[in-house]
Amino acid sequence: MKLPIIAALFFSCTILFSPGAEAQSPKKSAGILTGTVLGADEKPVSHAAVSCESSGGIHPRAVHSDERGHFRITGLKQDNYDLRASANGAYSDWERNIPVRLGATKEITLRLLNGNTALVGTPPPKKKH
Repeated sequence: MKLPIIAALFFSCTILFSPGAEAQSPKKSAGILTGTVLGADEKPVSHAAVSCESSGGIHPRAVHSDERGHFRITGLKQDNYDLRASANGAYSDWERNIPVRLGATKEITLRLLNGNTALVGTPPPKKKH
């Protein structure tokens, strides 16, 4: 009668301490925002500045797009974020309330507008702390 109990205990320990056991309870990592900056001509814009902050106005971050117009912002807390790109005096509209969840990657395209559009798109409201 003790043999089935010992066998069950051994089997449970084997599963619990097996190398793949950590895959059964995945850790949630930080969120990622990735995307592309396009010009008014719909071509990728290299070295564009991409500004990112939580929709509440905290955790500001800035990165630059690569030679293909791609950008990647890592290590984000779960929240909603506002993004805007700029290059050569042109700006995109603010993309607001982009949801970022832990362990997930969210992709977005930012399009620069023609001309000096520094005033296009109202900045996100700042919350008082």
